[in-house]
Amino acid sequence: MRYILKKSAPALTIRAGHLAQQHILQHGLQAQDVDIIPGAAGGPKGIGIFGLDQAIFENFLTQAPKRRTLIGSSIGAWRFASITAWGASEGLSRLADLYTHLYFDKHMSMHDIGKICQQMLLDLVQGREQHMLNHPDYHLTIISAKARHLFQSDRALPLLASVAGIIGTNALSRKNNRLFMQRVISQPAYGAQFQVQDEFTTHYHPLNPDNILSWLMASASIPGVMNAVNNIPDAKGSYRDGGLIDYHLDLDFNSQGIVLYPHFTDSITPGWFDKMIKRRAKPSRQARTLLIAPSPEYLASLPLGRLPDRKDFSLKGLDQATRIKFWQQSVSESQRLGDEFLELIEQQNLAAVMQNFT
Repeated sequence: MRYILKKSAPALTIRAGHLAQQHILQHGLQAQDVDIIPGAAGGPKGIGIFGLDQAIFENFLTQAPKRRTLIGSSIGAWRFASITAWGASEGLSRLADLYTHLYFDKHMSMHDIGKICQQMLLDLVQGREQHMLNHPDYHLTIISAKARHLFQSDRALPLLASVAGIIGTNALSRKNNRLFMQRVISQPAYGAQFQVQDEFTTHYHPLNPDNILSWLMASASIPGVMNAVNNIPDAKGSYRDGGLIDYHLDLDFNSQGIVLYPHFTDSITPGWFDKMIKRRAKPSRQARTLLIAPSPEYLASLPLGRLPDRKDFSLKGLDQATRIKFWQQSVSESQRLGDEFLELIEQQNLAAVMQNFT
């Protein structure tokens, strides 16, 4: 009697822009090809791809060290900050552990939540500012949003009115977000400067040891959940979560090689408010992007049937101990993502599995 071994479902979904596909079909993918790595906003989903990040930064990119741009908003910026502060192994482990053990009560104020998140940031990277700024291989680039007009206020009525206005006008056109906010890009003053030219006004601020923690905090300050970060040194104004404009970073990256994008979903949603109308990225902006994301089969195998999510802190029937256990299991399982990525690289088999952006 013959036994047929059933092949396990793939853990990864791979999508590639047309120029990335051409390159990989002709040359495969080598570490030296990668010049930009984006990091999306998405809260604790970021620790759900722990193993993929670790494989990319600890095993793959180290094969060809060079100066690369890491550009992230919200948790994407915090992932990259932890890597540049401590190295991939220790930094990502610290981030996963600190995030997993946060505790929020439904009665907490925005101020209380902000203080908890600020303490997490301090525990994550305080004292490592120079390492983040002067990393020999990575140019840390942080995205936040500068609030305008009523959207600068954390008082309930102006904030609700602003959000309602953003939702309504964004449904007509994404560029209408600029009525309420402007993009901010903060990066070290030396090295190649990341620039964006699109429908949004973009402000540029140099990172230094005195402001880097403030910009990281601003990048993750969700309106209605946390207060805006006000009057950062040399930057007057009110600053909020970078994901509001650049949720999944639908940007013209101006890459000369490959934009390697470890992501928690296989599609790119430009801004946070675009989730509601299912607006997708422009394929032309992702021509050189190689997106690596968990597959539907992998997600279905996790304890919650998905990656960790911010709603888990208040999900009915999910107490703190159970949430921590499920999140730790998700982080542990994510090693499968990294192992599969490294296997694809070793066998140079990406061309057989990559798909177009949809």
